[in-house]
Amino acid sequence: MLNALIVSQVMLWLAVVVLGVVCLALVRQIGVLYERIMPVGALVVDKGPAVGSTAPAFDLRDLNARAVKVGGLAQDSRSTFLFFVSPTCPVCKKLLALLPSLQAREGANYRFVLASDGEHKVHEAFYRKAGLQAFPYVLSEELGMAYHIGRLPYAVVIDAEGKVRSKGLVNTREHLESLLEAHELNVASIQEFMAHRDEQPAAHANAQQQA
Repeated sequence: MLNALIVSQVMLWLAVVVLGVVCLALVRQIGVLYERIMPVGALVVDKGPAVGSTAPAFDLRDLNARAVKVGGLAQDSRSTFLFFVSPTCPVCKKLLALLPSLQAREGANYRFVLASDGEHKVHEAFYRKAGLQAFPYVLSEELGMAYHIGRLPYAVVIDAEGKVRSKGLVNTREHLESLLEAHELNVASIQEFMAHRDEQPAAHANAQQQA
């Protein structure tokens, strides 16, 4: 009986040790995967005003006839998140549902402006049905042409000084947030940030080899 108890205790401790080793191996693999998987940012399209350039300035009116300034120096020191959408775009509708939470989190630093073009009545019905009254919604074909908008949904971040800070096609919440992150990190895109991050260890290793 005593021998059986001793054997069972030894086997139990062996199982605990093996389990611990397996857990450590899994943690290491998760770390490796995290390093290899690059965060997916908005798809940057090389058209329209380049990141870092001065954004075209527009003085517009939204669907409620309120004055909306896009570009130029911001009087309230907030950046502008310009979001091009369409009532017939399914992805746009999905992302528009996320804007209230983004505004609640980032409203102190960003002003969210919706933009499109077309018939006023169609957009007004869409605007009210989607519950977007908290956001300015402008209709301007010239605005879309200035940014060379060819596909939707598309977003542009303009800083308080009127400079384009980030832009791209957006299909997910991560894409929307990547434009804000790019602005905060002072890079054109998350892809650029990750590329620079990967280059630094390689440059450091080369410098050590040369030394």
